Amino acid sequence: MKFTVADLLDQVPSEGNLETAKLEKILRLTNRAEKQSLGLALQGLTRLGILDLDSNGAISRGTAVDLVEARLRCSSKGFCFAIRDDGGDDIYIRDHQLNHAWNGDRVLVRLTREGGRRRSPEGGVQCILERATTSLLASVEQQDERVVAVPLDDRLLASIDLSPDDASHADKPVGTAVAEVVLDRFPIAQFPARGHVARSLPLDGGADADRELMLTKANLHQRPAAPRASFKAPSSKKRQDLSKQPALMLRGWTADGAPALPLVHVIPHEGGARLWIHAPAVAERLSQGNSYDQWLLNQAESLCLGGHWQPLLGPALEKACCFRVGEVQDAVSLRLDIGSEGEWRDWEFCLSRVCPVAEVDTDALQALESRKPKSRAIPAALKPIKDQIGQLETLIFCAKKLQEAERSEGRIELDLNRAQADDLGDLNRVSPDGDGQNWAIPLNTSCPNSLLSVLTRHAHRVWEEHSRQLGLPAILLDAPPADDAALNDVAKAAVALDVCLELDEDGAPMASELALALANSKSSHVLNLQLKLALPDSSYRVSSQSNQIPSDSSDEASIASVDEPQIDDSDPSDVITNNKKRLNPFAPWCCPTLHQADVINQQVLCSLLNDGKDRPTVRQKNKVKLGEKGVAASLNWPLFTASQEQKIQDLIRERTVQRLNARRHLVAELKRDVLAMSKARSAEPMIDQQQTGVISGVQSYGFFVEIAPSMVEGLVHVSSLNDDWYEYRSRQNRLVGRRSRRVYQLGDTVEVKVLKVDVLRNQIDLEVVPSTAARSDDPLPVAVSEE
Repeated sequence: MKFTVADLLDQVPSEGNLETAKLEKILRLTNRAEKQSLGLALQGLTRLGILDLDSNGAISRGTAVDLVEARLRCSSKGFCFAIRDDGGDDIYIRDHQLNHAWNGDRVLVRLTREGGRRRSPEGGVQCILERATTSLLASVEQQDERVVAVPLDDRLLASIDLSPDDASHADKPVGTAVAEVVLDRFPIAQFPARGHVARSLPLDGGADADRELMLTKANLHQRPAAPRASFKAPSSKKRQDLSKQPALMLRGWTADGAPALPLVHVIPHEGGARLWIHAPAVAERLSQGNSYDQWLLNQAESLCLGGHWQPLLGPALEKACCFRVGEVQDAVSLRLDIGSEGEWRDWEFCLSRVCPVAEVDTDALQALESRKPKSRAIPAALKPIKDQIGQLETLIFCAKKLQEAERSEGRIELDLNRAQADDLGDLNRVSPDGDGQNWAIPLNTSCPNSLLSVLTRHAHRVWEEHSRQLGLPAILLDAPPADDAALNDVAKAAVALDVCLELDEDGAPMASELALALANSKSSHVLNLQLKLALPDSSYRVSSQSNQIPSDSSDEASIASVDEPQIDDSDPSDVITNNKKRLNPFAPWCCPTLHQADVINQQVLCSLLNDGKDRPTVRQKNKVKLGEKGVAASLNWPLFTASQEQKIQDLIRERTVQRLNARRHLVAELKRDVLAMSKARSAEPMIDQQQTGVISGVQSYGFFVEIAPSMVEGLVHVSSLNDDWYEYRSRQNRLVGRRSRRVYQLGDTVEVKVLKVDVLRNQIDLEVVPSTAARSDDPLPVAVSEE
């Protein structure tokens, strides 16, 4: 079918109706079978109350108000929850209420039981909006007269019937190959899912084969080619000529095809620094709503697979936007004045033309770091950029001050050891935008991307502040506050490891204070891993001011007078939890070659600079600069016409954000899988060998051990500890033998033997070497309640 239920519902207006014939045209349904499929879908949605369909074929929104949109998340044990988009409580779905929905599917759920104090609400799947799985990795088995595919992902609680022609794949030895199975029909009523084997994939084909396995697992191996399109030339009107400015390219990635990144330039200014960040001008070259724009939305993210990249932009657009040393190029820029303590003094957004003068890589920064302060000798790595050494030193000063300001505001820093593996390439390097995490890594002044990540974080926060003051919509990247119970668990583990930390009865410690306390601990790495798990993931959301665009509309209620900055008191960025104020979220726009969310926010920014009204009438001579800090206080006229406002509103919709979040989650999971497979491959030569590791996690069923330098993590199951009966003490993160009082605790060094490695499932089985000396269960210095 050419459309999903989600695609269909996207086209139906919240008010008014839509003709069926027009819907067919929008969905590009041409033949009779496709139109019949649409008719069946409309009938089903009408019966559920989701849509209304009158006798003339007009479609409108239905009256059902008790349906919740969510994404299904299942476990290998068969427990399934619907994760709500509105942030409400997760809904437990019993297996007979799944209605053939699978893990990752977007669904509509009807509540059947309200939640209680210790019970999640329950519900049933009424409609599958969008399937997450269209192909999968599976093992092929012959079961009596049937040939079936058993998914390797044990969260997919179903098997797929195959054709007898696929029986040959069942004869292959276990552990040598897996099959890519394409779904031809999803399960319905009593009929199981059907599919066919598209190809066989070897498990021992080397790095390229492993990369193809992971892409296939994530269903990202068939990247559609970019449609042919003609791109607009960025407007020369209102563009500042900054081509004489000696801007620098910070290049932390080394693989061919790595996406273009922002340029930077900085000079000392009034005791602080004046910083320019120049982002590639992607948004101005796009035509909103055309086939290329839709293709970009479907791609949503660039993909890094070690030494190989799948860029977000097509080759033609990438070539048109990227920066090259000595070439003048269009850019979207931010000038940010920074005080001596890292505070923002002033800023201005503008359209510009820039010309980078040099490229700065890791070798140059390492040479600068090791150079003596008063030395006149210039290392070989710095000679090509010797004229920019002063600017680099100012840039490092600027990055340090900005990160110190972030730390004082409460941003969390986690110092996590990275795996030492050559085949990981760019995937093992710091991302120039920090991967949008709600925590930061300590600044590494010899890493170009580490420097750039600090600068882009602030640039994104500045656009969030500026757009909020003007009432412009934005896609924000934000995370909810950490759960107090999770933070308390980390704090208890820290106290058990003799970290100096005060716990009181009023609530959990602040995550930022906890991170600072852990940073000085001898067990900081394993405790930081625990804290990382306690921090919720970031996700995109629509800013709360998205309906406040000042527009030239006849409806006076919609004309926002912005004499004062419009700040919504309900904005989650201002929420205070346990007397802890959260940092403002990001509104990313600097890395449009990496993320579609940056492209969309940049489109809004460029609309402001290109189309926004900078004076009340054309007869007025005095203009305001719409990109300047505090301009909202000077405006008492609408910024946009009604048609311009509608175009901006169409850019940022809830459905768009849902798609971006789904893709972002998929890409993040793919990166974790690639890292995990690389680590598992490094563990294969260790089978039957003794290794020294550190206990990185303790559970009732055993403990995890991390082995350097690949940082591979394996499990010592409690059943293999046959010298005693071990009790799990969650408060101290330890297992204690009843008879011997032997202790295995978080942070302990142990000798282990690698028993088994499953590279596809990232399961590594370990056992403790008998000679390992475990310590006894000494009394704890601080008593902490289990409650």
